[in-house]
Amino acid sequence: MKCMYCGAIDSRVMDSRPTDEGSVIRRRRECIKCGRRFTTYEKIETMPLMVVKRNGSRQLFDIEKVRGGIIKACEKCKVSADQIEKLVMEVDSAVHDRNELEISSLEIGELISDGLRKLDPVAYIRFSSVYRELNDLNKLMEEMNKLIKKENEV
Repeated sequence: MKCMYCGAIDSRVMDSRPTDEGSVIRRRRECIKCGRRFTTYEKIETMPLMVVKRNGSRQLFDIEKVRGGIIKACEKCKVSADQIEKLVMEVDSAVHDRNELEISSLEIGELISDGLRKLDPVAYIRFSSVYRELNDLNKLMEEMNKLIKKENEV
């Protein structure tokens, strides 16, 4: 690994430890030439995942869009930042565990909807009103009645 201070190529690893639940390795290194220490991170290279939108266009999967949608749905709800981050990580894992190069935006929306339904009914309805295009009161009421029915079954 090239030293960031002197540019020398040789360094030795002083310490290695996993971070991010084992998906990244943090390495503390010391340059053989100048003796200064620096940190590097090693992670598995993943293939880019493409999202197929409703109109057929494709774009790179962006976990920040997922996070933003979940945060927006959870505004003014009793959902903690930890719960939001846990759902974001669950969606990210589910999407990448499929081992496919493409996923539809509808599948991602269902993953988010399922997670929000378990967290908070209001956040679920907010997300669903946009995701499922519930643009009139009858559609919104149908979705709310489905949610109420599921709540009563539990």
